[in-house]
Amino acid sequence: MKQSFPKVSIIGAGSVGATLAQRVLESGLADIVLLDIAKNLAIGKAFDMLDASPIVGHERSIVGTDDYNQIAGSAIVVITAGLPRKPGMSREDLIAKNSAIVRNVSENVRKYSPEAIVVIVANPLDAMTYLAYKTTGFKRERVMGMAGELDGARFAYLLADELKVSRSSVSACMMGSHGDTMVPVLSETFVGGKPVSDLLSREKLDAIIARTRKRGGEIVGLLGSGSAYYSPSAGVFKMIKAILSDSGQTVVVSAFLEGEYGLKGIAIGVPCKMGKNGIKEIVELKMSKEERDAFNASAETARGSISNL
Repeated sequence: MKQSFPKVSIIGAGSVGATLAQRVLESGLADIVLLDIAKNLAIGKAFDMLDASPIVGHERSIVGTDDYNQIAGSAIVVITAGLPRKPGMSREDLIAKNSAIVRNVSENVRKYSPEAIVVIVANPLDAMTYLAYKTTGFKRERVMGMAGELDGARFAYLLADELKVSRSSVSACMMGSHGDTMVPVLSETFVGGKPVSDLLSREKLDAIIARTRKRGGEIVGLLGSGSAYYSPSAGVFKMIKAILSDSGQTVVVSAFLEGEYGLKGIAIGVPCKMGKNGIKEIVELKMSKEERDAFNASAETARGSISNL
């Protein structure tokens, strides 16, 4: 009997969407629908990935399309559609144009795949997650944004590079709004099991934190056109694996809060346990007063973005 695999639909066949499609496809986790308003772009990229399948050695399928009927029955829908940042642009600069795109996509997800879990990648991330949650009308457990894993990974890489240790030995935690106010939770950041504060001076840590916050803009400036896509797609892939495997793994995602951390009515990056139905539990960490104050300030940034919708 042929084994049935879950369907993951990716809206937007640009760099993030296509790279994510390749990661999921070649892992064998799921079959893919890659949808883009530029129909031929999605079809061409799907054909290219299928041509690689005998070399890579997988049997999963991918369909390129511009037809939302194709996303019916999706376990997960990832929304990467939206304009990328250009040099000199902040994530907030994208809010007007990307909100129209995300609203339209969310309406189609609600219509064609009402049981799906939705993962947002479009910027400004927290505002777009809030918008998708309100537009779909789905339970908050089924709508989330990818940012915290990316921010934490950037922090972890820069720490490992500074300390000249293996990247796998670093466990870093970044919370809050995805942007310049993201919050490093140093009390939850360890290198080889040791608190990072014991290994680096506060001055050095502050410099690394500042670079982490600006890392996305640094990459945009270097690319000249477009923004990061290898690392964001890796962050979404981690979320997809945690959901499809019902792992209970804790992942930092942008989630809609209803009193957790003393906040209501916003989406912001917090650690969550993931499962087959999306967010199983929002984990409330004990933070220092400095971390809590920074988190509250970051929440006000997210609230400001949401008010601009």
